[in-house]
Amino acid sequence: MKSENLLRMDNTGIVVESLDAAIEFFVELGMSLEGRMMIEGEWAGRVTGLGNQAVEIAMLVTPDGHSRLELSRLVRPATVADHREAPVNALGYLRVMFTVADLGATLGRLYPLGAKLVGEVVRYEDSYKLCYIRGPEGILIGLAEPLSAITTPDWPAS
Repeated sequence: MKSENLLRMDNTGIVVESLDAAIEFFVELGMSLEGRMMIEGEWAGRVTGLGNQAVEIAMLVTPDGHSRLELSRLVRPATVADHREAPVNALGYLRVMFTVADLGATLGRLYPLGAKLVGEVVRYEDSYKLCYIRGPEGILIGLAEPLSAITTPDWPAS
């Protein structure tokens, strides 16, 4: 039975060391910066369990306005772990997937900003050209170019 309580997914969050470099990368990919601000205080730490925290965030949005990426730079407390280079078979593995109109052109724009191809650009049937790249600070990003008029998969409705 479907839950009537879930309304939508608002964003995916990624903690970064350099907020400026991450913003530049995702803007070059095609996202727009909606806003940037500092969030601090004990109230914020009650949500995250980190106590009296300070975090600078940037919210980016996709061109269609439906998906958002929240980038966060922790000021305090200090970060305690680094998962930036975790392989795709690591537990808790995180990647963000984007659909692009021209995979080759997108890679050409992102390579000068430090993007590195993880494996190869592959073709999935007659549907997509796909690849994974490491973006700023090793963030794993999937890129997919539709090969036909179908731009989204036909997921089962159950």
